[in-house]
Amino acid sequence: MDVEALLKGLSRLPDIEADNLQAFDATDSLLLEAAADLLGPDSKVVVLGDRYGALTLGALAGLGVEHVRVNQDLFTGRLALKRNAAAAGVEGRFSEHELDRELLHDASVVLLQLPKSLAELEEIADAVARFAAPHAVLLAGGRVKHMSLGMNAVLERYFSSVQPQLARRKSRILVARDPKTTPGERPFPVVEALPELGITVCAHGAAFSGARLDIGTRYLLTFMDRMPAARQAVDLGCGTGILATMYALRHPDARVLATDQSAAAVASAKATAAANGLGERLVVVHDDAMSTLESGSVDLILLNPPFHLGASVHAGAALKMFQAAARVLAPGGELWTVYNSHLQYRAALERHIGPTVEEGRNPKFTVTRSQKS
Repeated sequence: MDVEALLKGLSRLPDIEADNLQAFDATDSLLLEAAADLLGPDSKVVVLGDRYGALTLGALAGLGVEHVRVNQDLFTGRLALKRNAAAAGVEGRFSEHELDRELLHDASVVLLQLPKSLAELEEIADAVARFAAPHAVLLAGGRVKHMSLGMNAVLERYFSSVQPQLARRKSRILVARDPKTTPGERPFPVVEALPELGITVCAHGAAFSGARLDIGTRYLLTFMDRMPAARQAVDLGCGTGILATMYALRHPDARVLATDQSAAAVASAKATAAANGLGERLVVVHDDAMSTLESGSVDLILLNPPFHLGASVHAGAALKMFQAAARVLAPGGELWTVYNSHLQYRAALERHIGPTVEEGRNPKFTVTRSQKS
């Protein structure tokens, strides 16, 4: 099958689709070209960070690989891969795993779409070095404008050889060979105390803001005394679970659920809940925009929405969350949102949820309360 034709036919669904958003980029093509030169009859191929299936399906349908082990962080990416695999007729030829020994055991060729954060790259590099075959080759690619020398430095800590390739089509590949021995425990999740909140936060590499308190969440927390004592509360897009943890600690009778489409965020929030003695009082779910929750089942939603989709600035993710909140909130239920003031989400909140009031504003952020009509 022609790889370029395959890539052009990929869909982003159920993720946001727009004219300026694609299901693949030049990095996918370069990684597949580089992999073709390394593959042998016994190659065991692992794909990391595949956004919508370009690398997995390209290896299966374009390079003739029999089976691929895959790790994707985003719930939407996992659904898109299955959908695109069905369209390409290669269902059943890949298996999904978390970032662990089962994924990487004896892997000889690893394809990676470079993540945005160095912490996420470090967690990945440690896992590859720890679990892959002794002479495994990691092909890590990205758009040049999003790459940094810090990425080379991270890989050099875990591999004996790291060779940057010439940039082509505004993308570049780093070839890392011969994993180094990695003794001791895995370095993630990072566990840190937050004295200003009196809690402990746990963070895997891909979790937004790491184990720190991001400034938007900090501002929303200053309004927690005004929030109602809900029967069922949700931290939507929970990250490391700070909002859910703080609400659960203040409202011991509430059923609190934290949800995120990032598997790393979900693992982080679960660890944060356990570290603060919340146990089963705080349930953490990996899904897309509360897709597993019943309509009209929630009294309160706390939301610090992203304003990026991948590397693109795009309001689609926040609008999708507003629509999901409108479905899940019970009549009279409230959505408390913090957002960068220049984004001016109030009109959208009024349209999707109901009457919206500004609870506060500082030089950077606005906090609003929207009541379900």
